[in-house]
Amino acid sequence: MAARPTFWQDRLKDHCNAAQIEQPRWQDVSDRRGGRTAWSSVVVVGEKQFPARYWYDGNYVEQAREDAAECALQFYGQTPATTTYQRAYGQVSSS
Repeated sequence: MAARPTFWQDRLKDHCNAAQIEQPRWQDVSDRRGGRTAWSSVVVVGEKQFPARYWYDGNYVEQAREDAAECALQFYGQTPATTTYQRAYGQVSSS
């Protein structure tokens, strides 16, 4: 199996190194929903917690970690705030 991309996680680790703050720690969380279990993640940097915005199927828990890392980077001003639609399809111009 190929390694899964960890773009946002790597960027968050790099930011923590550059800012000389504690390295991030991820905690995966689950919620039983009917016959299935939904997964999400929370990244902790210092005393701050940044939950992922969405819940995922168990096969995609790595995406929950990426989502949480992106939220943390947005808080620290290291990435522009975007919507899921903008990430998937690009921003639509109003002109």
